[in-house]
Order: sequence, then structure tokens, then C-alpha cells
Amino acid sequence: MPSQNQLQEWSHSAAEYLHSFPDDHPLQIALRTYSLALSLSLGPVFATFLANPRRRGIAGLLRAIRRELGVTRFASAITVAVAGGATLKSLVTYLEQERPEFLPQSVRRLLSRVKDVQKTFYANALSAYIAIVLLQSPRSRTSVVSTRKLHAVAPAQRPSPTLDLTLLVLVRALDAAVRATLLPQPKVQDVSSTEELKKAEGRRRTLSARIDAMVFWASSARIMWCFFYEPQRLPRSYNRWIMTLANIDPRILQALRAIREGKWSYTRKVAVPTDLLSSFSHDLGYPASWGDVTRLPAYGGPRANASWKTLGVTNRAGRGGIPCELVHGGIGGGSCTANAALRGVKAFAEAMLIYLPVHVLPILLTRPHKLARADHLVRTLLSVTRSAAFLSSFVASIWGAVCLTRTLLLARLLPGVSHDFWDGPLGCTFAGTLVCGGSIWIEQGRRRGEMALYVLPRAIRACLPEAFVRSGRRVQLLERIVFVVSLATLLTKSVHDTSSLRGLSRWALAFVMNGPNAGFWEKKRQDTSDPPSPRAPYTI
Repeated sequence: MPSQNQLQEWSHSAAEYLHSFPDDHPLQIALRTYSLALSLSLGPVFATFLANPRRRGIAGLLRAIRRELGVTRFASAITVAVAGGATLKSLVTYLEQERPEFLPQSVRRLLSRVKDVQKTFYANALSAYIAIVLLQSPRSRTSVVSTRKLHAVAPAQRPSPTLDLTLLVLVRALDAAVRATLLPQPKVQDVSSTEELKKAEGRRRTLSARIDAMVFWASSARIMWCFFYEPQRLPRSYNRWIMTLANIDPRILQALRAIREGKWSYTRKVAVPTDLLSSFSHDLGYPASWGDVTRLPAYGGPRANASWKTLGVTNRAGRGGIPCELVHGGIGGGSCTANAALRGVKAFAEAMLIYLPVHVLPILLTRPHKLARADHLVRTLLSVTRSAAFLSSFVASIWGAVCLTRTLLLARLLPGVSHDFWDGPLGCTFAGTLVCGGSIWIEQGRRRGEMALYVLPRAIRACLPEAFVRSGRRVQLLERIVFVVSLATLLTKSVHDTSSLRGLSRWALAFVMNGPNAGFWEKKRQDTSDPPSPRAPYTI
């Protein structure tokens, strides 16, 4: 058995051997990719274990770790995709330049006609295809226990396990393509002066900000609509997080869905179940009759006033529907303004707890000395406050739009329209979903784009028909094509057009492809605005 000194010598020799390779060597790329991907895979595993250690125990934790270390799991497959493409490209370059005699004449002629960027793309596409095949193999999807459960379900009924990853890569690739074609960085030779260069860059950033805001608005509208009416289209984590932040009683959501399905109707005096909101009203301390659909007015006007007088409701003159006290869930009483304000304040406090580590931890990990400077600390706290204000206004604007639609404005102006409409899927909730996305303008421009890229994959997933998602082989083939083209595009952009990448895409690919000494990372550490330094790709 080797001694401790021998182990130290071996580890030191191995470290020196690895450091002898340049940062863009395929072996270095493979090590960085695997380390980053494995940390992303094991992060949720350790978080789940720490949250409830007794649930799985050490044995369960070790099984989960062993599973994530498998060849067909995320870390290994992504390493094959990223490092495999770099290896193939380096091999082709080596054979072309150093050993052309190993290649047939026809192959040399073909390679001479192919551009370098195309060679990079083809190499990445081949490795990406191998990666998606590994990820979609049966062993990568399930453990023994979950495999038995899946075999009880017909294959055509199972959604693709890699669909979310494919949509994530697709959105990032589309963003890079849009920025390269519609929003290219202005070049010095294209303008006659520095002032014009600044103006061109300003126009580019303005257009980019507007596109990001529009994408976030549309995506958040779809996600929130699904939260209200089709929660099965969203991950359970999304539903739990929105439910916690919005603080909505599940019975209100049940009533909204029942109205959409025709199981709850003010005009037909139907409610299934009959005590859905009666029990809710009683739990809030109000008369159960306030939630009885047979006694609630369907329309506004004088007839509604007579019903409210009988029920003892004093703040819904001229309007029908559920009393505000029930819709507000006991927050703010019958005041719509107080309800929106209190929910906004609560969301702001919770958002501060969320965004404080998001803004501070990256600085602590990369530039901790910056926090010792008062001006930088103030800027960081202002950024945290701004992000919290964005989330707070997101929540408050939904409630404000709901109340404006069904109580304060539209229902008051149009009392002849039934509250089956105002409280239906095209009424108050629809208005809330359309309004909330506008809060993105409060967020910083750089984070605005990252937020848009974060919600867009989930919004696309929520738009796909379930029959298509569960169609088996057909969707699997299409998904493989999308994944291969998208990931190959991203990896190619990381080598030949880094300016088209941004946010997490640029951060991760700069680290993976060029290491911590890349120009982008040096700029981050030095806190300068210099562009990343170009470097020639590694060849064998």
C-alpha cells in the first residue's frame, strides 16, 4: 500500500502534468466541463440531503452520488459534448497541418473547401449527438425503483426526460444567433468617430433591452396563466414558489379553475363542490353565505346592491361576483389598495432574502475586497433593492390588475357583463398575467436579459401540446435535432464569436473553453471594461 508521501508525490506530479497543457487543451476542457457539470448535478442532491438528512440517510446520499457519476448521466454526457467537439476539431487540424499524408486526397480537398468555423460546428454537432443519445438512454433516466414505475406506463405517455435541457440550450442558442445577426457589436471600421461608435452601441443596447423586456413579458404571462389554470404544465417547484410568494389560498385557485371548466357559474348558480368558497369564507371569519354561489349576484347594478344588502356586504355596490374580502384572502380586508400594497411589501421583504445572496455571493467568491469599499457596497445594496422591487411590483401588479378589472374599474363601468367573464380566464386573471411582466423594466438591463432567458424555456414548454410532448419517438427525433444544432451553435460561438454570448452562457463557456485565465475572467477579476483577449485555438 503506498505511503502518504508517495500519494502526495503522485498527486503533485499529476497536477504538474495537467498544468503543462495549455488552458484550451481538450483534456483541460474535459476536466473543467466535468467539474462544473458534476457540481450542478450534485448541488440539488446535497441540498435535498441537508434539508432532510433522515429521509434518505447516508446510504441514499451515496446512491445518488454514484448515480450522478454514471457514464450516461448529465456530467459525463455534457463532457462528451463539449470536450469531444474540441478533441475532434484539434484532431482534424493536426491531421491537416502536421500529417496530411494520413488523409485521402478527396478528404483533403473537402477539408480545404470547408471554413474553420464550419469544421468547429460539425465537430461539436457530432459530439452533441453522442451526448443526447447518452442522456436519453434508459439507464440515465431512472434508478431501479423508478424504472419499475415507468415500465407500468406506456412509452408514448412518458414525456422526454431531456426536454427541459433541450429547450434551455435552444433558447441560449437562439439568443446568440439573434445577437450575432440583429444586434451585432458595432466595429470601429464601420463608424467614422468614437462618438458615432458610442451612439451605435447605445442603440444596440436599447433595442436589446426592449427585446428582452418583450420576451420576459410574454413568457411570464404564459407562465402565470398556466399557474392559475393549468399548473400541470409547470414544474412543481414553480407552482410552490409562486404559491408561496403570491400567498393565494388553494380554494381561490380551485374556484378560478372551476369557473373556466363551467363547474362554477354565477349565472347558472352552480358550484362543484358546493361548499368550495363557503368553507373558505367561514375560515376567514366571514359569513359562509358570502361564498355561496346561489346567493351571489352574477351582474352589477341595482339588483346586485339588493343582494349585498341581504348578505351584509358593504363595499361592492354596483358590482357582482365574490366579495373582495374573500378574493384578498383576509389581507387588507375589503380594501383593494391595502391588499396590493401589503402583498407588495411582503414580497419585497422575501425578495430581499432571495436576492441578497444572489448579488453578494459572486462578489465574495471572485472579488471579496470590493465589498470593503463603501461605494461598491452601496452599489451592491442598491442592486439588491432594485431586484427586490422588481419582484415586489410583479406580485403587487397582478393583484392590482385583478382588482381593477373585477371591482374598481371595468366591472363598475360594464355592470351588464356577467362575473362569469370578469372572474373567468379572460377576465381579471388574464389582465393580471398581462400586466405583471411590465415590472421587468425596474430590473437592471443586464439582469433583464438573463431573466428573460431564464423564463423563456419554461414558457415554451408550457405552450407545447401534451399530446406532442408525449408522442414518443417522433418528439425524441425532433428533440435530438434541436439539441445537436443548438449546442453545436453555442460551442462554435464560444470559439469564433464570443461577443454574441452573454450572461451565464458566456460565463460558463469562457471558463470551460479557455479556463480561469481567459480574458473574460481576467476582466471580471480586475473589474475592468476591456474586451476578452483573443487567443488561437489549441492544436495537437
